[in-house]
Amino acid sequence: MSEMVPDYITPAVRAVIGAVSPPQLATHPVEPSEIRRFHQAVMDHAPRYWDEAAAARYGGVVAPMGFPVHAHRRAEDQEDPLAAMDRPDFDGVDRALRPGLPEVVVPLKRLMNGGYEYELFRHARPGERIVLRSRYADIYQRNGRTGPIVFVVIEDSYETETGERLLLSVNTMILR
Repeated sequence: MSEMVPDYITPAVRAVIGAVSPPQLATHPVEPSEIRRFHQAVMDHAPRYWDEAAAARYGGVVAPMGFPVHAHRRAEDQEDPLAAMDRPDFDGVDRALRPGLPEVVVPLKRLMNGGYEYELFRHARPGERIVLRSRYADIYQRNGRTGPIVFVVIEDSYETETGERLLLSVNTMILR
């Protein structure tokens, strides 16, 4: 006789599918020094990131395409997330998975990053403020050899304050 597999996609979990976070405005505008550090870190030394003449076809210096994903840092008045390290049950992850989204309440303890897909629209420019909106695109369950697995698909949309799309990121989180 086969063992019953619990269904973790409850009505409460289904209710958060489609939930959208309020807009999360980056704490400060894109700065040339951040662009420099980012392009050096990813070892992309294209002159469009620092030379106005080389960047003329873009209308001026631009940030690397992946920059918006890393533009959101905690504000100076926000609590340091590492302060929670003193809690014995803290695993480093908030079950809301993104700021402004509701928690995904399933009794599975292990969390893995299942990967990212990116759709790129345009480069961010110095002086622009980046806005992030997150959405639970889907939450579903599969049954693996070792038991149930819940997949949480999150879309992160990065735009300028004026609504110009910069980047769409789709992240799959895996709970086991």
